[in-house]
Amino acid sequence: MSVKLAETAGFCFGVNRAIDMVESLLSSGKKVNTLGPIINNSEVVNDLALRGAAFVNSPEEVHKDTMLVIRSHGVTEAVVKKIEELGIEYADATCPFVRKIHNIVKKAGEEGSTVIIAGDSNHPEVIGIMGHTNGECFTFKNEDELKSLLSIIPEEKLNQASFVAQTTFDQKEWKKCLKFIKKVCTNAKIFDTICSATHSRQAEAENLAKSSDMMIIVGDTKSSNTSKLYEIAKRNCPDTLWIQTADDLRTERLSNARLIGVTAGASTPARIIKEVLDKMEEMTKSGVTNEMEENFEALLEENLKSLNTNERVMGTVISMTPTEVYVDVGRKQSGFIPVDELSATPISHPSEVCKVGDEMELLIMKTNDVEGTIMLSKRRVDSKKFWEQLEKIAEDKTVISGKVTEVVNGGVIVVAMENRVFVPASQATLNRTEDLSVLLGETVDLRILEASQRGRRKKLVGSIRSVLLDQRSEQKAAFWENVKVGDTYTGVVKSLTTYGAFVDLGGVFGMIHISELSWSRIKHPSEVVNVGDTVEVYIKDINTETNKISLGFKKAEDNPWEILKRDYPEGTVVKAKIAGLTTFGAFATIIPGIDGLIHISQLSNKRVEKPQDVVKVGDEVDAKIVAIEFDKKRVSLSMAALLEDEEPVEEVAEVAEEAAE
Repeated sequence: MSVKLAETAGFCFGVNRAIDMVESLLSSGKKVNTLGPIINNSEVVNDLALRGAAFVNSPEEVHKDTMLVIRSHGVTEAVVKKIEELGIEYADATCPFVRKIHNIVKKAGEEGSTVIIAGDSNHPEVIGIMGHTNGECFTFKNEDELKSLLSIIPEEKLNQASFVAQTTFDQKEWKKCLKFIKKVCTNAKIFDTICSATHSRQAEAENLAKSSDMMIIVGDTKSSNTSKLYEIAKRNCPDTLWIQTADDLRTERLSNARLIGVTAGASTPARIIKEVLDKMEEMTKSGVTNEMEENFEALLEENLKSLNTNERVMGTVISMTPTEVYVDVGRKQSGFIPVDELSATPISHPSEVCKVGDEMELLIMKTNDVEGTIMLSKRRVDSKKFWEQLEKIAEDKTVISGKVTEVVNGGVIVVAMENRVFVPASQATLNRTEDLSVLLGETVDLRILEASQRGRRKKLVGSIRSVLLDQRSEQKAAFWENVKVGDTYTGVVKSLTTYGAFVDLGGVFGMIHISELSWSRIKHPSEVVNVGDTVEVYIKDINTETNKISLGFKKAEDNPWEILKRDYPEGTVVKAKIAGLTTFGAFATIIPGIDGLIHISQLSNKRVEKPQDVVKVGDEVDAKIVAIEFDKKRVSLSMAALLEDEEPVEEVAEVAEEAAE
């Protein structure tokens, strides 16, 4: 066996610069805090903390008389301003490549350009970049997300867009994205901001993986660039391990590989890489010695206990890495479970499913006697355990729950009882026009429509819609059993017409007539409500023969005539707005929904030939309420009364009444 270490493995320039800055400050006797972990490597971070350079999560946490170091990922402008406002002494270890991106997006924002970033929106580097532009900013992780994003951004903004990439973004993915960007955004500005060291590291990892029997990636699970290296290596060398330290290595996984390629993320110190290489050498030598010392009886006993493919065994978890779980199955061979074989539901780390010491029933997928390893699956055992139940569930049409894990062409995939169920688009929602992507990650109820098996191939087809229809029917039955005029409900506006709004009350639809939407006159329901709005309504009328429901929306307390009665008694002086003119006077709005008449004789204390000589539409005037007839919905106003209070109110009201008649 030979081992080849990538030349680019380990600290990059930016990380090395940041670590040197912290160590230099510590050596000079300074107290140090770093804003967040200085790099994504827990070994290094813990070591620095023991030496007096603990990290803090915000400037407010910085200890007195302590130097703050901004890590290589960089921070937002707002954070820098906060540090300066608090008077904290600080050193900036932001990677020069990252700072270059800060300058690009800042200038783009000042020029009114939309900034679009290729990267993980939750990564500290991307968060920092987003915080340096004052304009619109979007992110995407891959070509599919890019296509979805560009479809919702207006064309005029796309033509003004500026594209940048996280320094550790996958170079191959970036090239695919660039082709689409250039096709859709003909006038966009594109900046290739992937770090040159990252590009070299990824290219070397790809070439090394292609020529190796096995790849080992060394780096912290929180490291973005290490994650990218693992993905690249795995594509080109299926037997790829991701380990954090030498402790994650196991002898039996290395014994049969002729060439093992090793590389490490930009946050992995040389010390850890050396420990991994040293242990690999020791393990290889140790493995040979131990084999020679095995006695014949022990070997014979182990051979008699050989394990067969598709046999079930019990195993105990003894350790785990981000990509594999190692188990003791009570035999000489060492068992391991790839992370994809732990659960039918996608997971990011084995610890989500098991922990050291757990016992579990496993299925043998492949035995390698030369390497002394057994590949195992927990997922397949769980799937088989539930299969008979699922067949019975399909017959009985029983409702079960599952989690939507994928949106695929023509439907969604739901993991239920450790089996993948395909739900066609026509069976995924109540309405075929609904967006399936909103279901992703949701726990749903469904029925199994088909459970069949041909050889080892299983087929499960389910329906979410049938359960939703049943729920809708139950809601309808309960509604009609209990509904009565006057009841209030919370509903959702589903559609609008010229004459009203249709509201979903929970499986039953009612209509708010346009006249019931507002006390004021409106031309269209959209002036008051929109599709998707949640509204409070009450049952105004029920037609049990046609199952039609009329809904009320206006509240009695909002009735302008009630407000007038309460707040504007006769004799009140109001500021009214002229709404219309006639030959006999002017109509003025007192409050929304109520206009009063100012008779031509009440426009002035002098003779008026025509109202236009005194007022025009839009004028605001002071007027006195001289008469209110609630039964006829009429109000009389007078401007003259404010000029000549001695004029009898009765006479003014009489004149106004005659004019109205």
